Amino acid sequence: MSEKEKVKEKLLENAKKAGVKLVNLQFVDILGVTKSLTIPMELLKEALDEGVGFDGSSIEGFVRIFEGDMVALPDPSTFRIIPWRPTEKKEARVICDILRPGGQPFEGDPRYILKRAIDDAKKEGYIYKGAPELEFFLFKPNEEPRVKPVPHDVGGYFDYSPLDLASDVRRDATFMLQGMGLNVEKIHHEVAPGQHEIDFEFSDALTTADNTTTYKNAIKAVAVAHGLFATFMPKPLIGENGSGMHTHQSLFDARTGRNAFFDSKDKYNLSKIAYYFIGGQLKRAREMSAVLAPTVNSYKRLVPGYEAPVYICWGRRNRSALIRIPEYFPGKEKAIRAELRCPDPSCNPYLAFAVMLKAGLEGIKHKIEPPDPVEEDVYEFDDKKLAKFYIETLPGSLGEAIQEYKKSRLMKETLGNFAFEKYYVAKKAEWDEYRLQVSTWELDRYLQL
Repeated sequence: MSEKEKVKEKLLENAKKAGVKLVNLQFVDILGVTKSLTIPMELLKEALDEGVGFDGSSIEGFVRIFEGDMVALPDPSTFRIIPWRPTEKKEARVICDILRPGGQPFEGDPRYILKRAIDDAKKEGYIYKGAPELEFFLFKPNEEPRVKPVPHDVGGYFDYSPLDLASDVRRDATFMLQGMGLNVEKIHHEVAPGQHEIDFEFSDALTTADNTTTYKNAIKAVAVAHGLFATFMPKPLIGENGSGMHTHQSLFDARTGRNAFFDSKDKYNLSKIAYYFIGGQLKRAREMSAVLAPTVNSYKRLVPGYEAPVYICWGRRNRSALIRIPEYFPGKEKAIRAELRCPDPSCNPYLAFAVMLKAGLEGIKHKIEPPDPVEEDVYEFDDKKLAKFYIETLPGSLGEAIQEYKKSRLMKETLGNFAFEKYYVAKKAEWDEYRLQVSTWELDRYLQL
């Protein structure tokens, strides 16, 4: 029996022993929205061997109606019993790769796109690892069809009860995340009222992208159990900090397992590889923006003054910079990483990690030196000083971001022609729909002129 078959047999044995009755086969569409189809436990062995057929023509960014047959093939390593479902009739979850009929990987599957980028890194001798800091809001529900953004508490950064009424929610969410295989490291209230963060362990990019999707689904489920509504919308409250997905990232040498970003002789403890990686990401920041900050609302977070990065620069202590080099443990090899601060939790994590990795690899390949670090508060810079330091800004709107994306050779290369075009069409339609709306602000300001 092959190693692969042994893994399947062990999974089936454990699932049966645990009393699993139903299995949710999950994947994400081009926008990162979780899709799921459910099968009885009795059909799991067949699903692991052959996959499960479904109609892909109604999935965002997948195929046209006359070519809709797709196959969801479960990845056994992602099998988890869902801890928030009834214990007497247990349900499990397994993440799937999407295939064309005949077994070829579907070129529009975000998970496949990330796997392809990871393979490119491996060819260069690197393993890409990361850890996102996903912030979210908890709001009170109301009797109306749509939830209004009314924070569940009035706590602030690192506050504890009684100001922080959501400590029990975070506690239960932590246990649920641990039950789904995430190694939780930090749990706390964030800056804005009703805003929270639970951080999980640094891992390889594919595991981290899977965990990010699991995290969002788990947080929403726990919030509902507490009579609340969880949102990963980047900027739900006017005048308050938005929610980011600051992403800590490093490359590791595939042969030695050492952190390829570390150099003890450098004043920042950064290697040449790290500098080039940073240079590549800074150079491609505007092109990546439509993937890392993918909604109209994303650009209401990316404004000066709310701890969100706008300026394309890097620094060590500087939280106003796009890329920060944390120094919690100076000189410690394992701790050296580059924190990219512009992604937000509305992004598709598979596409986000793919474009971040490819931008960094391009920097290494072409030895792109980053500019000098900026250690001042860039929010205080005027246009003259920004010009002096050659500091550009991120796009100011989704419309501007998708124009940068459309021109990008690297984005097309990373996503592939099929997904690149599907993503552009979806985002262009979103931007056009937004442009045609008449907001309450416009009516209040202009109706009686």
